[in-house]
Amino acid sequence: MAVSIAVYKQWIPNTNFENASNWDKDRIPCANDVVLFKDNKVISVFVQSTHSLKDVYLPLNGEFIMASGAGFEAFDGSLDPGCDTGSEVMFTDAEEYKWHDPALWHAASSLEDLEQGKYLFSVDEERVPCQHDDVIFQPETSFRVNIDSSEQMIHLQSISIMGQKFTSNEALAEYMQSGSAKLQFHGNGTFQVLNDRCADKSGCDCGNAKVSFPARICAALLGDSGDRCPALECKNPLQPVGHCCTICGAIISLEYTPQFDIGRYRNRLLHAFLTLPKYAGVQMAISKVQKGQSFLGLVPRGSVPVIQIVLIDDKAGSRMGTNAEQLAEDIMNDMAEHGASYGIVMDNVQVATSSMLGGHSVDGRTIVEAVFGLLLGLLVIGVMLLLCRKGTIR
Repeated sequence: MAVSIAVYKQWIPNTNFENASNWDKDRIPCANDVVLFKDNKVISVFVQSTHSLKDVYLPLNGEFIMASGAGFEAFDGSLDPGCDTGSEVMFTDAEEYKWHDPALWHAASSLEDLEQGKYLFSVDEERVPCQHDDVIFQPETSFRVNIDSSEQMIHLQSISIMGQKFTSNEALAEYMQSGSAKLQFHGNGTFQVLNDRCADKSGCDCGNAKVSFPARICAALLGDSGDRCPALECKNPLQPVGHCCTICGAIISLEYTPQFDIGRYRNRLLHAFLTLPKYAGVQMAISKVQKGQSFLGLVPRGSVPVIQIVLIDDKAGSRMGTNAEQLAEDIMNDMAEHGASYGIVMDNVQVATSSMLGGHSVDGRTIVEAVFGLLLGLLVIGVMLLLCRKGTIR
């Protein structure tokens, strides 16, 4: 279960008429074309400008949202450069777009960053909107998204659709009964807006573990067979909590006190390290996760919240993850000097190639458990030898 800093999440695909990727010819229809919409497909299409077309076959259940001055007109036979020979151009199917597919969302810490394309990197579970996130479907865009959910109720901070922001369940429920909403959303999911910011400075529950992560989120991202993870060339690939695929790079786990502020510490890492030219290709995800524990590495004993820092880079081949490892080493050294002032009480690092930090390391608790286990084993052996000498057991 992952815990994240609340951010803005923006839906990527659209069903706009002027989006070339929505057409089977990978181009916008021109004057000599016959435009085809499958009659059995439900669709909402935003049209930004006026189009002259030879013929149009419309769907039985759909809508066209016209921008000011936009529309369709019959082709008058005049020359249309680049459209000498007309053809049939089919609008492609938009049914496959799923709410729980992490690849279909952009995330940013502010609306300004979202507009400038300064997107956040995060583990897959948190790429899908969390319950304290503001969700945005861009103004002047149409879309269709499958909101099937095992929990049915999808919790959000707020949701903006066609320029209208919904922060109350009453207004949102009224909109979801509209004809446009029924064309935009399909599936058994229902939205509930919380309009309640996270009050825990170390992070709040994302909520996506309730949708059967990794079953639903990873299946949407990787396919039901789960065989779409990228090929890795590093030794000992790592599996971050909340991520669908293993990575090359590094994972740092932190234990913390009530003083710890995840936003403040994230800003320190961003300004002290990620702005350095040598780390220009490194991406960082930081969040609170529930990390499983075991006694002596064998007996499960529940989980504890830790801060997980995931580092990857843009290196390829045998150098994949090496810059991320170097950054992990710098962060660990910085924690040794300044960690206490941020409320960090224990740290642990794992790297994927064992090239610099010695591979998978162990933290203080693991060492204590190992020593305790050895002492316990020696004690048991000693008791058994004593009982053997007394003749109690043979």
